[in-house]
This record gives sequence, C-alpha cells and structure tokens, in this order.
Amino acid sequence: MDGAARGGRRAQLKHTGLRPGWTTGACATAAATAAATALATGEFPDPVTITLPGGQTPAFALAVEELDEDRGLATAGVVKDAGDDPDVTHGALVRVTVRALPPGSGIAFRAGPGVGTVTRPGLPLDVGEPAINPVPRQMIRDHLTQVAARHGTSPGLEPGAEITIAVDHGEEIARSTWNPRLGIVGGLSILGTTGIVVPYSCSAWIDSIRRGVDVARAAGRRHVAGCTGSTSERTVVAEYGLPEDALLDMGDFAGAVLKYVRRHPVERLTLCGGFAKLSKLAAGHLDLHSARSQVDKGFLAELARQGGADAALSAAIESANTGLAALQLCRAAGVPLGDLVAERARDEALSVLRGAPVTVDVICIDRAGAVVGRSGVRGAH
Repeated sequence: MDGAARGGRRAQLKHTGLRPGWTTGACATAAATAAATALATGEFPDPVTITLPGGQTPAFALAVEELDEDRGLATAGVVKDAGDDPDVTHGALVRVTVRALPPGSGIAFRAGPGVGTVTRPGLPLDVGEPAINPVPRQMIRDHLTQVAARHGTSPGLEPGAEITIAVDHGEEIARSTWNPRLGIVGGLSILGTTGIVVPYSCSAWIDSIRRGVDVARAAGRRHVAGCTGSTSERTVVAEYGLPEDALLDMGDFAGAVLKYVRRHPVERLTLCGGFAKLSKLAAGHLDLHSARSQVDKGFLAELARQGGADAALSAAIESANTGLAALQLCRAAGVPLGDLVAERARDEALSVLRGAPVTVDVICIDRAGAVVGRSGVRGAH
C-alpha cells in the first residue's frame, strides 16, 4: 500500500470515528514472532511488535505463553481485535506453536485445531494445504528470519521451524463464513493482505466473492449465480439446479461480482435478488445497501410509463411507500414492472462487464421468494 493510500485510510477512519483492527494474519505473525523469540531467548516479548506490509508497527499483548525448551516448542496466543468492524472472528484466540527445526531447513506451515484445510482448487493455495494465505505466510517468514538474525540462532539467516496455527472455536466460527462453500474444511482461514481491518470496508466479504468465482471456475462451472441472500439462492437452485459451489453470496455487492467476473469470465451469470435491491442496480447503483443507495421511485415510474402505465399510475408509483408497493400497483394494472426492472438491471450489468464473454440474466423475487420479474439471457453485442 502506498503512502497516499495509507493517508486516505487514516482520513477515512478519522472522519468516521471508527477504530481499525487487526487481521488474523497479523495476529498469527505477532504470536509466531513471540514464540520464536522465546525459543531463542527463553523469554516471551510482551507486548510483541511487528511490522505490517504498509510499514505500520502495531504492538500485540500476549494471552498465552507456553515454553517447552526440552522439546524445542513454544506457543504464544493473541486475541484478535477487529476494532469497530462487525467481524465474526473478533475476540478469537489465535495460537501459534513454533517447533524448532535444524537451521536452514525452512519454514513449514501446519493447520492446528480451528484452522481449515483447502479441499478444492481455485484458491491461492494448493489442495491439502492449511488455509494460511500467502501474505500471512510471508509475514511470518520475514519475522522469523529477523528473529534468527537478531539472536544469532540460524547460520545464513535461514531459520528452520514448523509453524502450527490454531484458533480456539475456529471450526464453529467458520460455519458463519464462506469457508464451507469454498471447500475450506475444519475451520477458519488465516487472512490479510495489509494486516489491518478497516471498519465496515466489507473487504473480507468482497474477497470471499472473488474466491467463490475462482472456485467455481476451477470446478469447471459454466453458470454461476450472484444472489443477495438465502431466499434468492433457493430460487436459482429451483430454477437452474445449480450446485452450491456455483452460488455467490453477493449480498449488496453486485459491483464486486460484476467487476471480478469481467476480469475472470464465466460463460453465464445469473443475478437474483429482491425486486427493490435489483431496482437499484437497474438505476445504475453497484452497491445495493440501504445506507448507500435508495430505491428511486421516479425511475420506477419512468420504467412503468415505458411499459404502458398512464399518468395516474405513474403518480401513484412515485408516491408509493416502497419499491414492492410500486410493483404491486403495476401488477394490478397489468404493467410488467418486474420484467422491466430485470431487463434494465441486466443491461446495467452488461455495461459493467464491458464486453467480457459472459451472458447475463436477472431474476427479481419478492420477500417470499416468488419470481416477480425476469429478463432474457443476453451477452455483449
């Protein structure tokens, strides 16, 4: 991350008054550094300071310290603090056990209890590897090399160690994440590219969307669906019989799906969600969250006019309390507003895809999951 980006992040956090936190990868790096230091010196540094990829130097208090010099083992634990972000791993205890290996033999990573194992291709790790992502692995390697250099424990500054990362209750916590769908079994992933959790950045969700596309492509899926929630997932499964690894829980992040599929195409993309949310996409919004975009009833009235609505119906739509109320008015009058919204949302999606070789269709549903609008399938012209 460059200095301008860091400055922007500081400004953002100062403006919002929200407190940033630390990724599981940063916590694991701190714990590994403390454990390696204890093996080299007989003492745990507490707090332990690490350097993040962007140059920040946070300090972490230790919640666990266990040293077994006879067996060449040390374990340190750090409680994850996600700041003001509603992160499911906030408060989780990340434990790292470092076992000394002959100097120069390299660093091996193992999944302890609560850390998952990769079982499907498409992720940035090989099948069978512990779900410890590349940046945290490199951070740990760098810090252990520094410990070896600082304390003279390894000739040529090449340490030898087996690193086992565990997360208390990680398997239970992982059920609330994308991991089961991505084929990561047994627990959480150790994540992070900057080491910092930015409150409400939703970066973890967007990263999970991207990994979901990767897994679907690696599995040879030619048709995937971006869904706003579990009801829309059930609808596309009923419509198309799609397997679980072809379903992308996009939530409000339609733009994240479209931009990633633009760079990593699949043959067909279905977008399915509530009528009101997809009316926002139809109006050109890529973030469908209620705090960041609103249903534009003037836009709905204009679409309805294109579908045959008279002036009285158009005025009623503009004064309707909700998008679904506008839809009900149109259905009673025989105006296919649901289809019109789906078609316009599909065309907006295609404009974001910018000619990528992807065909798109859109399905709008009501709160009960009934289909209230659909588009045809269309690709780039």
